Amino acid sequence: MGVFIMSRRRKKMFLGFALSAFIIGVFLFLIFRPNRINLTTTTEPEQEPIDEVIDQVENMDEEVQSTTNDLSQNLKEAVDQTISVFVQNDYHISAIGDSLTQGVGDEINSDGYLTTLKRRLTDMDYRVRIENFGKRGNRTDQLIERIEEESAIQRSIRRADIVLLTAGANDIMQIVRENILNLDEDIFDLELDHYEERLIDLYELINSYNEDAEIYLIGFYNPFESYFNDIEALEDILIKWNETGETVFESYPNGHFIPIHDLFQINQINLLADDNFHPNETGYSLMGARVLNSIEPMLENLAAEQDIDNDDEGISME
Repeated sequence: MGVFIMSRRRKKMFLGFALSAFIIGVFLFLIFRPNRINLTTTTEPEQEPIDEVIDQVENMDEEVQSTTNDLSQNLKEAVDQTISVFVQNDYHISAIGDSLTQGVGDEINSDGYLTTLKRRLTDMDYRVRIENFGKRGNRTDQLIERIEEESAIQRSIRRADIVLLTAGANDIMQIVRENILNLDEDIFDLELDHYEERLIDLYELINSYNEDAEIYLIGFYNPFESYFNDIEALEDILIKWNETGETVFESYPNGHFIPIHDLFQINQINLLADDNFHPNETGYSLMGARVLNSIEPMLENLAAEQDIDNDDEGISME
């Protein structure tokens, strides 16, 4: 019996060594096997023109790079999914819009008002994930199109507790560009009805992905004054368009409007970037503070609801 036991042990040890040797051999083969690119580049010049060799190498590099990009993207998605399982944020904010959401003009933080918003929420012990889908130049119709076509935005909206929007300034800019030689208040009034319709479509589209999200439309300031100060009615036009946005969004139970027009009327403080059009870091900081002040009551309500749910779960487990 003792001999039999020793034989079995020896067999196991032998198999273990053999398996280890096989794995090490495969590993060494993968490391030191001939490189296809190196084989290609060793072609003798008289047998094949050097230009063709370079083309082959470049083509192979493109194939390798493409494969690497695919693997990197798959790895990134896998990591993101894993993180989302193990690291849950208390709140999710989806920011969608134009250059004001993207943060154009904020050369220091690059994320515009969202930088201030996230920093101050963190200081208040809120664990918040903010996703930025701002894109410079987007009008309301383009925002609608992006939401309909981009799955990443749709996923973000579905997870969101709060959706923040900036829209409208580029709609006005389009009118200015198309009627630069004949600008008057009537042209803006005619387009205002169409803008209202697009805002309704924008709200209802977002709401269709998430009926529980609180949706905030951030108004716009007057960035056109330094360029079109000869249009006396421009200030009144912007006020009308902001009022339209407020009327549309405030008409829904989970719709809200955040005005920022007054913030950029502060004298003796430079709030615009070098382009005299977009906010600078200070301007965006004021925007972030205003947005925080507007959404904080909603976050407090959400926190209270979470506490109630946790208490109910504790009672049911007893």
